[in-house]
Amino acid sequence: MGGEEYETGEVVRPFIVTAGRTRPVSEELRLETLVSAPPSALTAPLGFERHRIVELCQYPRSVAELAALLPTPLGVARVLVADLAAERYVRIHLAESPSVALLERIRDGLLRL
Repeated sequence: MGGEEYETGEVVRPFIVTAGRTRPVSEELRLETLVSAPPSALTAPLGFERHRIVELCQYPRSVAELAALLPTPLGVARVLVADLAAERYVRIHLAESPSVALLERIRDGLLRL
């Protein structure tokens, strides 16, 4: 995970890919957050990593899955996805938090086991 090796054998360090940033602008990007991209984003003038994310997101994938498939550190994947979302090349699908009532029903069901 020290860097990505390209076909030329050149290794690019993660901090170069993210311009030194270690955190995305939005803290809403969790491991399980789903990301998708419209087909029109495939023709956008993007760098290698960003274009690969757009390719992988032609159907929804989690941020963790993207990091594993790139392969790149999770923090780098989060920064890249946040950048793409800010530029509207990908869409973030935020999961709704379960209601307190649902959580209580689950807890009660588990206690009955």
